[in-house]
Amino acid sequence: MRRRTFLTSSALAGITAYGQNSQTNPVKPGDIPKRVFGKTGEKLTIIGQAGGRFPLCTFEDAKAITRRAYELGINYFDTARIYWNGKSEEVYGEVLPPFRKHIFLTTKSPERSRQGAEADLEKSLRTLKTDYVDLWQIHQVGSMDEVRQIFASGGAIEAFEAAKKAGKCRFIGFTGHHDPDVHLAMLKNYDKYDTILMPLHAADPSYLSFEKNVLPVAVGRGMGIQGMKSTANAKLLQNMHLKDCLSYVLSLPIHCLALGCTTVGQLEDDVRIAQQFKPLSEAQMAQLREKAAPFKGPQLEDWKRNVQTASVSMYRDGVLS
Repeated sequence: MRRRTFLTSSALAGITAYGQNSQTNPVKPGDIPKRVFGKTGEKLTIIGQAGGRFPLCTFEDAKAITRRAYELGINYFDTARIYWNGKSEEVYGEVLPPFRKHIFLTTKSPERSRQGAEADLEKSLRTLKTDYVDLWQIHQVGSMDEVRQIFASGGAIEAFEAAKKAGKCRFIGFTGHHDPDVHLAMLKNYDKYDTILMPLHAADPSYLSFEKNVLPVAVGRGMGIQGMKSTANAKLLQNMHLKDCLSYVLSLPIHCLALGCTTVGQLEDDVRIAQQFKPLSEAQMAQLREKAAPFKGPQLEDWKRNVQTASVSMYRDGVLS
């Protein structure tokens, strides 16, 4: 299942104040902390603009959000070929080319064959109006069958290696949010990724945890680590402050947190929090985990495998059988 880009009505009810500080407390450009993006050596702002939620606003609004993100100092811009049926990349292609040398641009392909992935990359480059992306990622790997396809003869990994060698992308990585065991299988089967993207938030440690199971492996390999779903698709905002949600993830050993916005006000709230960010203590982290724990499970994280209904592909010690 493709990653959805919607907010439930209950989640929207919990974020009525999100974006309201912009008029009373205008955010100023700059001063967003940066971190070295693992072994890539790139310095990224600790938050990045993600294009996955653009279907929730108009094309012109999406352009305004993207332009404002650059003006405020964000240098990481995330999208994917399938977001908004390609229109998310169109937004970036309309706004970002004049600033191309000053940003870190990433897109993704969900194709599992070499031929399909290569076709995706050519479409992405044309739409983004660039001859290379900084990071190209194998998108939303969710099952052991997909891992097999990616690494089979003629699989997607061949396209990613060839693109990096040809200079069409500088770095390669993979993403996913369905099952931490699948992330571990991806890591077990290949050791040349530059980056990884995973869901991280205060309730994650209580159910099929990426933080507990995948993050330490990525840290150990020196990978560039990106977080996503810091508010659990806004569901945690019914019970937790936005600042707590973002601060929790930014206090983990990650390098950049991808954030999807549908208004300039939301973007400015995110930037304001990032500018003022101070790492949480372990005691503070534990308090937030405890606060989020009652909401754990597939009802909150409906993108994760449901352990009560889903079957698990057979594998041993992370090696595909």
